[in-house]
Amino acid sequence: MFNKMSLYRVKKGLVYLRYFGPKEFLIRLKERIRFHKIDYEKWYQNHRRTKEELERQRQEAFSYAPLISIVVPVYQAPEEFLRQMLLSVCRQTYKNWELCMAVPDEERRRIEEILEEDVFKGKTVRLIGMRENRGISENTNAAIKEVAGTYIGFLDQDDLLAPDALYEMVKKLNEYPETGLLYSDEDKVTADLKKHFQPHFKPDFNLDLLRANNYICHFCVIRKSLIEEVGGLRSEFDGAQDYDLVFRCVEKTITAHVPRILYHWRVHQVSTADNPISKAYAFEAGQRAIEAHLTRCGEQAEVLPELDRGFYRVQYKVQGNPMISILIPNKDHVKDLEKCLQSISGSTYKNYEITIIENNSEKTETFAYYDKIKSDHIRILRWEGPFNYSAINNFAVRQTSGEYLVLLNNDTEVIGKDWLEEMLANCQRKEVGIVGAKLYYPGGQVQHAGVVVGIRGIAGNMFRGLPKGYSGYLHKASTQQDLSAVTAACMMVKRSVYEEVGGFEERLAVAFNDIDFCLKVRRCGYLVVYDPYVELYHYESRSRGAEDNEEKIRRYQCEINYVRRTWSEIMEKGDPMYNPNLTLVKCDYSLREKEDG
Repeated sequence: MFNKMSLYRVKKGLVYLRYFGPKEFLIRLKERIRFHKIDYEKWYQNHRRTKEELERQRQEAFSYAPLISIVVPVYQAPEEFLRQMLLSVCRQTYKNWELCMAVPDEERRRIEEILEEDVFKGKTVRLIGMRENRGISENTNAAIKEVAGTYIGFLDQDDLLAPDALYEMVKKLNEYPETGLLYSDEDKVTADLKKHFQPHFKPDFNLDLLRANNYICHFCVIRKSLIEEVGGLRSEFDGAQDYDLVFRCVEKTITAHVPRILYHWRVHQVSTADNPISKAYAFEAGQRAIEAHLTRCGEQAEVLPELDRGFYRVQYKVQGNPMISILIPNKDHVKDLEKCLQSISGSTYKNYEITIIENNSEKTETFAYYDKIKSDHIRILRWEGPFNYSAINNFAVRQTSGEYLVLLNNDTEVIGKDWLEEMLANCQRKEVGIVGAKLYYPGGQVQHAGVVVGIRGIAGNMFRGLPKGYSGYLHKASTQQDLSAVTAACMMVKRSVYEEVGGFEERLAVAFNDIDFCLKVRRCGYLVVYDPYVELYHYESRSRGAEDNEEKIRRYQCEINYVRRTWSEIMEKGDPMYNPNLTLVKCDYSLREKEDG
């Protein structure tokens, strides 16, 4: 016999099956099972603040201690959920707060009776009367108009704040007082509060990720004057009213991220958290929020909903018909090069040139192949020195004319025909310097889905070995986002940006030159975009070989030392596009354990 919850889950599973179809449903089921092997509840209990730590927070006096107004629109909430929400606010270690609840007149008496309970007496809780329920945006706006706080925190009626939520926000404000919007990590909790699960450990501000998904979400605190400046919440975006508000705020302010679980999103049978495909209107509103944001930013793009609800693909439009120079170093390996060139030949974008940089090939067949393929748009450059990836590309760039450069390994094979348009449309954006791709091993497993700095002591390709079709932690493998680095096995970069940063560092002959290059580009203020819609096979390191002799090992260690020394700050503080709660010993976004350091 199924219990009530089991029967509900069976019904929910059937809904998902009909929505995704058998193949996609099976992929998501396998991935969910894989994810749930992680004992997050144990991790959470081990990392939450102790009683002693919470007591120290209560005694701390900040030099800047703004009043924070927490606004909660209330409508037909179960009393138990309301009590638990109220308790979570009243137990905050930071004391300078007020709670303002927008309450329809029909529910006012019920809320007042709850607030008369001893545990809530003496707390700064105000009820903002509403003659009738006017929807979440208008109800929340009504509360915002009445609050006295400098900052406003947004809380749903059935969710919970961690006891240190406000403390951590104010601590961050004391570090960065100009911040207009702050957000934290979050997780989900069962209706009975017995189990925490699905932690959402977020990066620092990530424009492209935000355009793909409302990752900021909870817990969000925004300066009141900023909310007033942008016009508050808009009812035409109800269901994604917070998404729309965040977009309008981040367009005008500095953001800050607090990498701690400060918000618990309660999951129950009618919540969006439990069944994200249940409220289609919310996801349609999210799509419109992105579209409105892109219009304000002057971007020409189409927003397409992904199969996973709440996620979107922004497809930018190519402007004009600029020349793209594709640079491919090569030493022998004719079959690999031939496969690579053949895959490029099917590209729908035609204004490109290919430069093959010949580097000390020895086989007669290689030069015969060069003679065969030379044409108006394929030329052969000779690099006479020893293999030095950085120097080879710097040399080739000086000999080419393209406004945009594609650095491409000879052991890659392009999968899609529109790959150049996809990369170019992103790279043309004024804030973007580099666009990287998603790479697969020949068997179909992921080889590269972006790079995180600090993984295994230096940097690592994320999601290595993930089966094709799987989306990874919170869809990170399949979602466009900004990262600190991408591999140069397939990378597009603006020529102007390449020249601005001085190209590749030639002291990094083989390893980590792309990491260093990406970090230089980010230091100049440009974004490095991981674009999962550009896909290639990568027959990794066939032409270079392994680090298998004393000379190579010594050179490799020197390159590691250079990167660690040059980029010591990010190595010490952590990659801002990652999260300090996640592992540094694996490439799968799993939880950080004590052995991680």
